[in-house]
Amino acid sequence: MKLLVKINLGLVAVFGVGFVATGFFTRQVLQKNAEEEVIGSARLMMESAMAARSYTTGEIKPLLTPQLLKTFLPQTVPSYAATQSFAALHKSNPDYSYKEATLNPTNPRDRVVDWEADVVQRLRDHPETREFIGQRNSESGPSLYLARPIRINDAQCLSCHSTPAAAPASMLALYGSNNGFGWKLGEVIGSQIVSVPLDVAMRKADRTVNMIMTGFALSFAALLLFVNAVMYWLVLRPMRRIARIADAVSEGRLEVEPFPKGGSDELAVLSTAFTRMRRSMEKALALLD
Repeated sequence: MKLLVKINLGLVAVFGVGFVATGFFTRQVLQKNAEEEVIGSARLMMESAMAARSYTTGEIKPLLTPQLLKTFLPQTVPSYAATQSFAALHKSNPDYSYKEATLNPTNPRDRVVDWEADVVQRLRDHPETREFIGQRNSESGPSLYLARPIRINDAQCLSCHSTPAAAPASMLALYGSNNGFGWKLGEVIGSQIVSVPLDVAMRKADRTVNMIMTGFALSFAALLLFVNAVMYWLVLRPMRRIARIADAVSEGRLEVEPFPKGGSDELAVLSTAFTRMRRSMEKALALLD
């Protein structure tokens, strides 16, 4: 096997190990960053929903309270306001969703579905949990969801949700008396759940990984060509010339061209040594003659 082939095989082996290791760790880091970006978006949307709830409680409900004696207005309910405001975002971003999933809601649209029931149950089983993040498969692909408990911390909520008898007649007229009752102070009755698509961020991370690894491969290819060119012109070509001259001298063909002169590198030292050996050989042959 020729020297240049051995060098190339060694470089390719080192590059292969580095390429695989770099690709693995780069993908891990970028996917982690993508997940953190998605989680950041989910928290931002969750805070937006919380802001809508707070605004409704502090600004809207006090203005409409007198009308509640005659007609129940869902717009005064914080969860309704948060859900409606997010519905506008959902129209332009259908993969993003927000729901105040409740085990026994007043409004049937807020009732938990299969996987949401598991989320709420987990929050009920671990009342110390303030937030947790999970992943699920949706129709559009994998999604991350951010869940926070809906806990009855305000005794005023029980004026509408303790028993049907205590609830406003206007609310009973709108929603009936079968749902949204029996809540208790301090109880986790549901969960705020924001779902954000993970596929877009992951595809972006994969594209970045592919670009980095392509650049890495092209850089190595350029380096390999450069190393081969340097090895050929500075090492192999002079060595082949020295070997050809030495082979001719060893066969007694002393009229062959002289060994290369000049330089101070290892090849120049080798050429000088061969030149001295050639002169010694010529002197020895002259004495024999």
